[in-house]
Amino acid sequence: MCPTENKETFGIHLRVVGDWTERFTQLLLPQPRIDLEILPVVQQRRYPKLYVDGPFGSPSEEVFNYDVSVCVAGGIGVTPFACVLHALLDGWTGFRLQRLYFVWVCRELNSFYWFAELLCALHHKLWQENRPDYFNLKLYISQRDNLQSMSEEKYRPLTSRLLVGRPRWKLLFDEIGKTNRHKRVGVFCCGPKGISRTLHRLCNSARSSGTTFEFNKESFS
Repeated sequence: MCPTENKETFGIHLRVVGDWTERFTQLLLPQPRIDLEILPVVQQRRYPKLYVDGPFGSPSEEVFNYDVSVCVAGGIGVTPFACVLHALLDGWTGFRLQRLYFVWVCRELNSFYWFAELLCALHHKLWQENRPDYFNLKLYISQRDNLQSMSEEKYRPLTSRLLVGRPRWKLLFDEIGKTNRHKRVGVFCCGPKGISRTLHRLCNSARSSGTTFEFNKESFS
């Protein structure tokens, strides 16, 4: 989450997988002392001093420089696009962007809860401002075993956009092309190499709709 005109702070989303992230989490969230259990958690923490190297440019910055953009995320690769969603939540009218397609592919349902509240907040904001067509959201669960649904009422906008299986990329691009004929569409991807290669190939393919797709890739390691 990048700083904006309304918020001067930034946030980092960290997935705890492996010894480095586990140790880092222990430094940020130490075990509470027994004699301080009655105090609020925030008073118990003593955070280490962190230094930030940057800022550095990112391909996702160009999302707002197209009339139509497509953001494709695979798993934790959604994090670079979180700042895009936050920026739109602060105010979408000042950008050139007129329509955003947001495609997020995860193996398990629980992964969508990372940014479920943010997605719902943006959905509600655009509906209240009579622009439901501005934000086109598609969520895909690639793992078919033990399927569940987001039963919570507050996540209802996401339930109807939850699909099982992997995206059929060519059909998706054809649909976007027909809806946005003769326009230049920015495609932004952060995810596994297989998805990036497929999208890059599709962007280089000619279409009868006359729509041009320009591929931009975030680093993913």
